[in-house]
Amino acid sequence: MIIALIIIGVILQGIFIAVEHKEKYVAADILKGCAAFCFVIIGIVGYMTKSNDSFGMKLMIGLIFGMIGDILLNLRFVVGEEKGQKVFLLGIVSFLIGHILYLAALIPQAQHAGICVCIGALLAAALLAYIFKTMDVKLAFKIFGVFYLGAVIIMTVMAIDTAVSVQSIRSIEYAIGAVLFMVSDIVLIFNTFSGTSRFSMRITNLSLYYIGQMMIALSLFL
Repeated sequence: MIIALIIIGVILQGIFIAVEHKEKYVAADILKGCAAFCFVIIGIVGYMTKSNDSFGMKLMIGLIFGMIGDILLNLRFVVGEEKGQKVFLLGIVSFLIGHILYLAALIPQAQHAGICVCIGALLAAALLAYIFKTMDVKLAFKIFGVFYLGAVIIMTVMAIDTAVSVQSIRSIEYAIGAVLFMVSDIVLIFNTFSGTSRFSMRITNLSLYYIGQMMIALSLFL
């Protein structure tokens, strides 16, 4: 069943990318939500059968918020430009909550949590400084961006540290998912705010993101 869900999810994500490119935004949002529902189901099954603990619960709820964020980010194309920015920010908030839950799941397992937070914060600050200097980003996006990117990068650094320290299949799988998620977010930012949106970057962003979420969901089985 899990293999079937992975295959169905990847197919739905691929169709979504193609449909969105044709600017059929209602159908695209439905497809994206269905694709996200696949990794949520995988996370729920993993939690119920293999990882019935605090770590698993936080990851499972984080995946649900990821699905909500998925739907909201694409809903901005449906509701129009004026409401779209607010919907986009709500989507970022949903992803932020998901990342906070991912981070909370990692902290008890982290060997060097304090160092990871410092390194992650420095990397996030450097990236944000470059983004704010080179791109035209509105104040609201700057505020949300500070918290969001900070959470994403700190979570990723901590996931890598845990994978190196623990060296379990679960931690390695989770770390790979976190890295892919972080890279996808960086690609999304550059593609959205650089002023030159490219379909190739959109494909890269959406593909890395989806594989990352799938890897995080699958880490609940090990």
